[in-house]
Amino acid sequence: MSTHRNRLCQLTGSFLLIAAESTTASAGLLGGLLGTSNEDSSSQTALAEDYSEKGRFSEPFAEPTIIVDGEAVETDEKCITRADGMDECKPAAGTMALLKDGRLLYLNALEGTENVELSIVAEFGEVSVNDQTRVLSLDESDNPSWLKPSPLDAGANPDGNDSETLLNGTELDGLIDTADNTSKNDGALFCSDVIGLANGDVMAVGGTDYYSEPGIDGLPLGVAELEGIKNSRIFDEATNTWRQSGDMTYGRWYPSLVTLGNGDVFVASGVTKLLKPVYPDEPLNSGRNVVQTETYNPCAGVWTENPSTADRSLPLYPRMHLLPNGHVLYNAGGQAFNPFGQGYDQALWNIVASYNPATQRWNDIGYAGLPLRLDEVGLDQLSSTLNITNLSLDQIGSLLGDVLEAPSDLLESGAELGVSEDDLRMAIAGGMRGSTSSTMLPLKPNANGEYTDVELLTAGGVPSYALLTNPGGYLPTDQSRIDRITTNGDDIGYESRLTGSLNQPRWYGTNVLMPDGSVMVFSGGNRDGVVAPGLEGPIRTAERFDPETGTWTEMATGHRARTYHNTAVLMEDGRVMIAGHSPINTAYLTFVDLQDFGLAPYDGRDPSFEIYTPPYAMRDDRPEIQSAPRNLSIGDRFNIKVDQADQIDKALLIRRTVMTHVIDGDQRAIELVMERGNGNKLTLKMPDNHNVVPAGEYMLFVSKQTTEGRVPSISAPITVVNENLECMAPTQMAGDTTTADGIIESTLEIL
Repeated sequence: MSTHRNRLCQLTGSFLLIAAESTTASAGLLGGLLGTSNEDSSSQTALAEDYSEKGRFSEPFAEPTIIVDGEAVETDEKCITRADGMDECKPAAGTMALLKDGRLLYLNALEGTENVELSIVAEFGEVSVNDQTRVLSLDESDNPSWLKPSPLDAGANPDGNDSETLLNGTELDGLIDTADNTSKNDGALFCSDVIGLANGDVMAVGGTDYYSEPGIDGLPLGVAELEGIKNSRIFDEATNTWRQSGDMTYGRWYPSLVTLGNGDVFVASGVTKLLKPVYPDEPLNSGRNVVQTETYNPCAGVWTENPSTADRSLPLYPRMHLLPNGHVLYNAGGQAFNPFGQGYDQALWNIVASYNPATQRWNDIGYAGLPLRLDEVGLDQLSSTLNITNLSLDQIGSLLGDVLEAPSDLLESGAELGVSEDDLRMAIAGGMRGSTSSTMLPLKPNANGEYTDVELLTAGGVPSYALLTNPGGYLPTDQSRIDRITTNGDDIGYESRLTGSLNQPRWYGTNVLMPDGSVMVFSGGNRDGVVAPGLEGPIRTAERFDPETGTWTEMATGHRARTYHNTAVLMEDGRVMIAGHSPINTAYLTFVDLQDFGLAPYDGRDPSFEIYTPPYAMRDDRPEIQSAPRNLSIGDRFNIKVDQADQIDKALLIRRTVMTHVIDGDQRAIELVMERGNGNKLTLKMPDNHNVVPAGEYMLFVSKQTTEGRVPSISAPITVVNENLECMAPTQMAGDTTTADGIIESTLEIL
């Protein structure tokens, strides 16, 4: 049976009841087996009878009803036809976020594709509609329930979007487009990026305005355009409502967000018009993605455009990470429409670079995956110099001067590539990687308790083969590499190494960092499904990466095929929620299902969910956190109460996942410095700066080593507070006290 725990908080003179439900391995609807904790269990009796070293997927489950013509219809079908002949369908989780109370917010993707009869290119500007949102909850027996937020589509552009059409603002506006004929598809959440704010709310930035261009009102056919919108929308998890926040300067479709150490949010890339990126008012920006970056102040609710020194050409959904020195690293990964290319400056996407928020300037570091250090040979401003929107004669002169003064350094750096077999393998792994995760492995303190080094795992995806930069490849790779970044003030070191390969090449796999320190990859396909939708074979078998050995191991196999727009989110109990699959119509025409030929299902989106239970969650001897402070800040020392205190040797603080399109720009885990206290107490120390641990919602796991591997606890919720962000301070009182020696303790017991 599953055990389900409520947190009863006892405070002097008052009682505070906090719902912080934590579920162990699956039960009830999902059919998992777990016993209760037994501190004295041996390794043999600690394993459930149906223990599997590969883990297990639950049976799929989905929302039971569809609202059709104003009535709720209970059905196992994905879609039901309305009276007007159009299909109404259940939403799929193309975007998913773990809320601070353990529920899951998810957003639909490509809503309306089931109503395409001839060609998505010709029809989607008219049949598309704004995407729906849902909140999924599981009870103590894993029985699911659904809640519909208000407004259902998050409420952007109710009066229509001021679309940036070719004739926008002229007397001929609307003559060759359908941008103003409806507002039902002017504020789609699809292709926004999402991020968790410091107070636990979720913000969605950008999205899609659909119309036909060329197209004529009243005609069902044209050429679809997907325009990035400027909106920012915030989901309040306490009220289950969406509200509008400040608009960006630039419309962005497929942007990426990263929380900075001070709590601001940095946005980069995206495209304003996907299919016809022509902007008569800004011709220099035509033909490529948005190079301008912006920064959001969460207290003021406003975006500010950064200066031209912060401009950079990046792929869509660029893989970016906050480094311990406060810089934002671009790790040469993103979404690229291979093998045909997208931007005329796509070759620049191969270069790893860092953005310094203090100077608002990018510095090129090196060619991804290769020992070619651009910043060491005077080429740290190469990409900025080649960017026509921030062209500077002084910068050009400085760059040329540096190169001319040290030509031998540049040649020597390039010569290090060599031609050995290992170097050729590294060259194939080098450069921009499309449709791949970039996963930050757990941040570890050095001997002084400082966090300076970062390791990023990149596996699978579509390579550019180092020199084949535009266009890139089509077939995914099985190669896996780790990029190591060291920081010393503003100085950044960079080196790469290959790890063991995936067991099969994988496109669009979603990585999840697990509380035992491993990385799991779920779902995806064996071909790039954007090039020829419907022709990729699905990959249902998950794989596990062991950072200690550098090897990948095949794990359990899921029930449903999930290639494009799949999601995977770590839950509070250490299991993983798997969802998604919202494919583009087959070959950009209509849905033609070729499953009988071993290809991915293309009969519409998949609204189902599965829960993956890893082997450690099939044990009855998992450690338990019995009490922990609710709110913490940088530099805090704090006590937690645990069972099995003498066996616990690691504590991992993992940020709650908020992800879409294979990315979560804020994904991180921090290994905390640990001291042993008296009895069942452990004393832990928070990092000293918010560049390591930005404010927001986290889960604290402790773990022990066993003969079967590392076994983590169920998590305790932790809110990391930035004391300089008063607008984001927790509103809920926590039962925490401070001892005479400055150690924070919780007065709340977990029952």
